[in-house]
Amino acid sequence: MKKLKLQKKQAQQTDQPQPVKAIHSSLQDQVDYIKEKTGNSTDVNIRKLQLGDGTVPNAAVVFIEGIADSKAINDFIIESVMNRSVHNSQPIFEILLEDVVALGDVKEITDWENLFLSLMSGESIILVDGYHKALSASTRGGEQRSIQEPSSQVTVRGPRDGFTESIRTNTALIRRRIQNPNLWMENMKIGSVTKTDVSIMYIKGIAKEDIVEEVRNRLKRIEIDSILESGYIEQLIEDQAFTTFPTLYHTERPDMVAGNLLEGRVAIIVNGTPFVLIAPAVFIQFFQSVEDYYDRADIATALRFLRILIFFISIIGPAAYIAITTFHQEMIPTQLLIAIAAQRETVPFPALVEALIMEVSFEILREAGVRMPRAVGSAISIVGALVIGQAAVQAGIVSPAMVIVVAITAIANFATPAFAVAIAARLIRFGFMFAAATFGFYGIILGIIVLAVHLCSLRSFGVPYLTPMAPLILANFGDTIVRLPLWAQKKRPRLFSSEMENRVGENQKPQPPESRGMVNSAIEKGGKDES
Repeated sequence: MKKLKLQKKQAQQTDQPQPVKAIHSSLQDQVDYIKEKTGNSTDVNIRKLQLGDGTVPNAAVVFIEGIADSKAINDFIIESVMNRSVHNSQPIFEILLEDVVALGDVKEITDWENLFLSLMSGESIILVDGYHKALSASTRGGEQRSIQEPSSQVTVRGPRDGFTESIRTNTALIRRRIQNPNLWMENMKIGSVTKTDVSIMYIKGIAKEDIVEEVRNRLKRIEIDSILESGYIEQLIEDQAFTTFPTLYHTERPDMVAGNLLEGRVAIIVNGTPFVLIAPAVFIQFFQSVEDYYDRADIATALRFLRILIFFISIIGPAAYIAITTFHQEMIPTQLLIAIAAQRETVPFPALVEALIMEVSFEILREAGVRMPRAVGSAISIVGALVIGQAAVQAGIVSPAMVIVVAITAIANFATPAFAVAIAARLIRFGFMFAAATFGFYGIILGIIVLAVHLCSLRSFGVPYLTPMAPLILANFGDTIVRLPLWAQKKRPRLFSSEMENRVGENQKPQPPESRGMVNSAIEKGGKDES
């Protein structure tokens, strides 16, 4: 009992906020403390400077090589400070503040915690002897990946720029598309060790304040030592932890994020990753491509129907083959039944084992193709599938029909626009296979019912996952499986947007001119000119 009370007391002492440690006034003590806290790391650069009269250095610039812009430090801090004439009667700290204000974001720091936080984020720290404070100048830079076309969401028509690992570059790409002061951004640091920069972006007046507040609160509740990718955030703020379906949408495309912000959603941007999270996310959203909005409405609608069909093929393709060949042979035409029976005559395994062998083989090849170097991975996937499929048929392990079914299922899985849903379909497929092997088509129907109930139970920041189908919202059906023309989508999604529901003005439908007189006169004029 005494031990338990002692542990509670220690925990209460740990939970209490630690007192803020002020910066020393002596320059040498400041430099020594920085070296001590950073382990005298070689990439922590400390440049001592001499200001005013005297021979002893009375200032220092501290920055980390690689994440700070050394050119900006030399041009705007070191050279300008060294060339500045300072009299003993002038306050040195105020003079430095005037010199480095050209860098933009300059602030005073009075405690060590904020000093190291700024230093580790790429900013330069200016120390002055005799002052209990320091200056932090925004010199973030260093080498980073240039803006390139996203590799995970390739489109035929549309912008070619994609997010990078720099959070400032990513927010700038979004602001270039939405040049509106109502595009608000809030910053925070998450991770007790990594101190990762995380930003949320939303359009004030369009996004519902309840959703924005929920996103903000869930991010603030996170207590973890490290955030290395947006996937960490996704797993810590999603509504349902035990589901194969993603309840947050992630993308590398700035135009995709801009489009979702204009619908009332919230973007979560994490430093160090090109994948931006979008909340809330609904099921039908994962079958939509940003290219749908650049094409005609009828083409986009046809492609969306095709993607839904592809998704169902990818989850019940092998299961349907197992059910037909095991329980429902009467559904197969006689000639096809004879051909399949002849193929399976030499196969020693039931249809379920046959399908499992091929599915597991394809999953191994797919994973090997992803993990291998890019130049070798594609060759392994294609050649491996051909060789293994042909060898398995010749060895009598599987039938040619099963190879065809599994191949079609694999291709259908690749055609799903969202990779997260494609992975979910790969896992669900095995459950449908076992259900079909046990109960036939009754098992498949039971699996579809269970899947539908599960999807209905999911939420994304309180928004039903199957909206606008369940619950039924007819006003939002214009941009689901069917995409109406842009001039017909007058309202934003009801569950996401706030008071600014209208997004298209009246009388935007394209129409021919009321009078064809100008066309006829132009034709007549052309005929006279030719004569």
